[in-house]
Amino acid sequence: MHENDYFWCMSWASYLKQFQNYLRLERGLSENTIANYTFDIEKLIFYLNENNINESPIKITEETIQSFLYKLSGEVNARSQSRIISGLKSFFNFLIFEDLRNETPLELIEVPKTGRKLPDTLSTNEIDSLISAIDLSTPEGERNRAMLETLYSCGLRVSELITLKISDLFFNEGFIKVTGKGDKQRFVPISKSTEKFIAIYTSEIRNKLNIQKGFEDTLFLNRRGKQLTRAMVFTIIKDLAVKIGLKKSISPHTFRHSFATHLLENGADLRSIQLMLGHESITTTEVYMHLDRTFLAEVLNNYHPRK
Repeated sequence: MHENDYFWCMSWASYLKQFQNYLRLERGLSENTIANYTFDIEKLIFYLNENNINESPIKITEETIQSFLYKLSGEVNARSQSRIISGLKSFFNFLIFEDLRNETPLELIEVPKTGRKLPDTLSTNEIDSLISAIDLSTPEGERNRAMLETLYSCGLRVSELITLKISDLFFNEGFIKVTGKGDKQRFVPISKSTEKFIAIYTSEIRNKLNIQKGFEDTLFLNRRGKQLTRAMVFTIIKDLAVKIGLKKSISPHTFRHSFATHLLENGADLRSIQLMLGHESITTTEVYMHLDRTFLAEVLNNYHPRK
């Protein structure tokens, strides 16, 4: 490697490391989110390296960024392009914040229009059918029923479900404590029926497991006494969908999406749903609300003074 190339690589690595620390310590973002940002910037670094473009983060021009994005447009879809542009904007805004640049090379770059793809929603009957299809004659069956009831009745992300602790359960108060993105915590109401299913699982199934060191407080465990993986929860749900002949494409997130939609359809306000879902912005919550016009007309007729 040429000496200039070496210093060029070190320059990007150094600024990327500073950016990661900023995201971790000052923004409080999760390691998964930081990894996504890092991946976006590494794509740009790879492009520069591949094309022998020796421009540091401080000196890189808008023209170079444009050429990178043009190449990218032929390789990934609009949604991925949008995400990468967003990651790069955050990186260069950080450099401006640190007084390392005066302007961002992405100032005039537009994000591709992607449209918002919403996941399928399950009806209450479909959710009941999925849960009823669980084989309760097995220890895993009792666990799976408690998990899916918790996923749906509390609107959890799958990562929040698998990391839920016994010490996070406040049944006397009717809440559970959920640790969401960026380690932000929130309290979510839990129904008496879901409490009952969790109590059955913990007293009759979990107590009989050989719980491994470090997982003593983790609520939902696999048969080896360790925390479940996200992939395992996906598999459980996919298998149940096949079992009942459900044609929709579903995942753990479908339960969260259904939770929000059913609450809104039954009269809950967006702000309350936002708090329960743990969204920082009400705009994020609104993405879930793909209600048909009939329902919106009913809301207007029921609540507007000039009905």
